[in-house]
Amino acid sequence: QVQLVESGGGLVQPGGSLRLSCAASGSVSSFYFMGWFRQAPGPGKQRELVAHITSDGITYYADSVKGRFTISRDNAKNTVYLQMNSLKPEDTAVYYCNTRSTTFGSTWGQGTQVTVSS
Repeated sequence: QVQLVESGGGLVQPGGSLRLSCAASGSVSSFYFMGWFRQAPGPGKQRELVAHITSDGITYYADSVKGRFTISRDNAKNTVYLQMNSLKPEDTAVYYCNTRSTTFGSTWGQGTQVTVSS
């Protein structure tokens, strides 16, 4: 069983930066997929993929965050990060960490709130 603990969310002004962390109880090197999703407030808002990184270090970013967000992983610390720069009000959402492995399947973190507002 894998447990994920997220941290780093908070309130930031537009143009500011935050770094989210997701610490896994298992060995990160066993995860072929580690990603961040977000769900904005409001009716009908679905959870969307923001970024992910494979075990080979290949990254993917949603068009809305390209050039502003960077995903990385530290296998020694069993942690995946999301560096978010040039934040916009539309980035406001609950951010969820997700990991996938052949052993444990898909696991979700509890979510961390990011609010971008002046």
